[in-house]
Amino acid sequence: MRPLFLLLAAAAVLAAQTHKTTHVIWVMTDGLRWQEVFQGAELALMTKQNGVANPEEFKRQFYRDTPQESRRVLMPFLWETISKQGQLYGNREAGAEAYVTNGMNFSYPGYNESLTGVPDPRINSNDKKYNPNTTLLEWLHNKPAYKGKVAAFGAWDVFPWIFNAPRAGFPVNASYEPFDKLPGNSTIKLLNELKANSPRDWEDECFDNLTVETALEYLKQAKPRVMYLSLGETDEWAHAGKYAEYLRSARRADQYLKQLWETLQSIPEYRGTTTLIFSPDHGRGTGPEWRSHGQKINESKYIWMAFLGPDTPALGERKNISAVTQNQLAATIAQLLGEDYRAAVPATGGAIQEVIRTAAK
Repeated sequence: MRPLFLLLAAAAVLAAQTHKTTHVIWVMTDGLRWQEVFQGAELALMTKQNGVANPEEFKRQFYRDTPQESRRVLMPFLWETISKQGQLYGNREAGAEAYVTNGMNFSYPGYNESLTGVPDPRINSNDKKYNPNTTLLEWLHNKPAYKGKVAAFGAWDVFPWIFNAPRAGFPVNASYEPFDKLPGNSTIKLLNELKANSPRDWEDECFDNLTVETALEYLKQAKPRVMYLSLGETDEWAHAGKYAEYLRSARRADQYLKQLWETLQSIPEYRGTTTLIFSPDHGRGTGPEWRSHGQKINESKYIWMAFLGPDTPALGERKNISAVTQNQLAATIAQLLGEDYRAAVPATGGAIQEVIRTAAK
């Protein structure tokens, strides 16, 4: 018995020594298709009918001869950094499917599934109704080690309901709502003024840059252990049928990831201890249905996900593997932090073990 005890003790010590993630930044971008992520701009959609004013010029900017070149032009940080140092899932043509399990294929059900790990048939609309479920962020915030060290920012004004902000207890800033958690911060004051006075294309959603800059300022000053950031323009421009703006917003999302990652590397508390996750809430249709998603568009259940951090082996673009699902994200992220979310919520999907170098729990 003693040799077995010593072996188990040594394994536990080794796991503790090799596990490095103590911070997580989770970025989601609404309704960005796996097709653009893995194949780049779609030539057939670069037309005036799809909101591309000058198709030939736009092709020169975004389209290349191969999918590998096109996707790198569209999202350089994803393909030059995450694909080399982390992992990407969801390329259906490479035998690596990722999909939602809620059956709804639209936003609130997708965010709930991602954030709780459990699809809920009660969440069947985008209405502003407080989520009866406890998200991973709330679960973490209820632990002493994370109390006061969790925050969420979203471009869409439904996020306070998705997180059930009054119950959750951590900062949830959404859309045009002014941020009041950093009094005296001049950058936040300016951002709040911009939110109040900027033109509005959508009443329920601000432009992503306002949300990103607010989150970045909070990150630098408050230094949360877990921060969630949701972007919305990819979905809004797609619904409007503006493929040019959809692609531009995808490129900006990639730039925001780069900005976040470089900021994290410049802060001692985050450098070498932070995992970055990137995912959407749902996919979209193909052909003329690229603008839409939902139960009637089966193709829109397919998503993608990306991981970059000190505990994630650099396996790059995953190919010819078992499918992964949206309900696995919460348990995976918890395990990256060394926490066992599935023990508390058995109905959640299991962690994606290939993402985690050491699994102490």
